[in-house]
Amino acid sequence: MGTSFRRQNHPIGQRTRLIVSGVGILFILGSLYVSAAPLDQHPFSILVQVPYQDPPKPTFPKIQQPTPAPTVLTQQDSERLTALIPLLSGRQELWAMGEFVHFGKLSVPFLIKALTMPGPRLRYNAIETLSIINDPSAIHALVKTALNKLEMTRVRDHAIRVAVKLEPVTVLPALKLLTKDPNSTIRNEVAFISRRIRKKEVLPIIIELIPDAEQYVSITARDSFWALTGFSGSPHDWEASTQEARELWAKEWRAWWEANKHKFDAPASHGKGQGAP
Repeated sequence: MGTSFRRQNHPIGQRTRLIVSGVGILFILGSLYVSAAPLDQHPFSILVQVPYQDPPKPTFPKIQQPTPAPTVLTQQDSERLTALIPLLSGRQELWAMGEFVHFGKLSVPFLIKALTMPGPRLRYNAIETLSIINDPSAIHALVKTALNKLEMTRVRDHAIRVAVKLEPVTVLPALKLLTKDPNSTIRNEVAFISRRIRKKEVLPIIIELIPDAEQYVSITARDSFWALTGFSGSPHDWEASTQEARELWAKEWRAWWEANKHKFDAPASHGKGQGAP
């Protein structure tokens, strides 16, 4: 025998379903009414005006004025600067550099003395401090450092850059000598820094480096010559070139210079090949 079960429609359950369905319909109709109603008649819109207040004005502490640099060195100042020289290398090097910069041109003789003291970092920081002070009276000491073949490469390299910055024309004879320097990094620095000297006398110096034994020095010289004159020569495979090929190509630059050097007697714009570099 089997027993069958049939779901009976209970009157209370049926009434509950009708109530829930009715509430759902009313909710949907209410939502449609709210969305269709104009903004000014929206039953849930509340306009509130917040009063504007200016933000508080910031207050800054009073800045203390720096102590003015002395115009004349006293005996105590000289002793202080002498004692600061060894500190150009070490944990207090930035503070020591700032002290020299504070004294300005008066500290240049002490920094020149530092260029001959032991410690490449000390000498490098002395050159950097001279660059910040920007006094041309240090040019001869910087050139001497750059020409010193016993000096570390990075110190010589930095001395060249700062010397060109301080007095470009004065450095030209030294740059000509450095084109024959045995250190290729120094020759490359000469080729690069020459583009910052906008004088016609620098162009023959750059041409001397185009047939350099090192490929990267030659390419730097070529680019510097183009930056100053706009002349780049015929297309050549510089990356795969030999020194013999570069020697041959350099004749192109020398011929161009002989034919155009008279055009560089008057100033002109950058990269046009007319006027002074």
